[in-house]
Amino acid sequence: MTITDIETLEAIYGDPVPRSITKVLDHLSPCYCRWIEASRFVILSTVGPEGTDASPRGDDGPVVRIADNRTVLLPDWMGNNRIDSLRNIVRDPRASLMFMVPGSRNVVRINGRAEVSADPELLASFDRGGKRPRTVVMVRVSEVYFQCAKALMRSDLWAGQDLSGTVPSAGDFVREVDAGFDGAAYDANYEVQAQPKLW
Repeated sequence: MTITDIETLEAIYGDPVPRSITKVLDHLSPCYCRWIEASRFVILSTVGPEGTDASPRGDDGPVVRIADNRTVLLPDWMGNNRIDSLRNIVRDPRASLMFMVPGSRNVVRINGRAEVSADPELLASFDRGGKRPRTVVMVRVSEVYFQCAKALMRSDLWAGQDLSGTVPSAGDFVREVDAGFDGAAYDANYEVQAQPKLW
């Protein structure tokens, strides 16, 4: 059966988990800044007339520069010149960034609007030994939130490599927006509580 209307879809799934809505921010809080600055890998997702595109981006340090609490800068280093994502952004500014940190089972998502800049001063600010990106993608934050760990738990993506102690935990993110929340207890019990809900 192919689902063709929202009412049928919502009837299958029921109401969203309340925390999945209340955790969403419209700016980068200190926890999110720390997490994003630790990320060397991001997936840039865009949409355009030909369809969607998801492009992995990586660096040997922070993959983006945080310009302010509502803007991140993603240098477009040398690649295959398909520029699918950049073409999409020029025609439709909607974009998402999905940040990952080795060892952390959480994923941080930014949804927002992007633009492509070739401003010489901006490009020069990313200079690395005479090499500069040809453009920089500027993403304005509309939403930022962490996504639950179940997908990475199922995949055991980071087996053998663990940097999770260097970034905020899920409990830290929640506690940052809900001062009364017991983040330490949440983190300590999460894996046990999540196991029966993985499939």
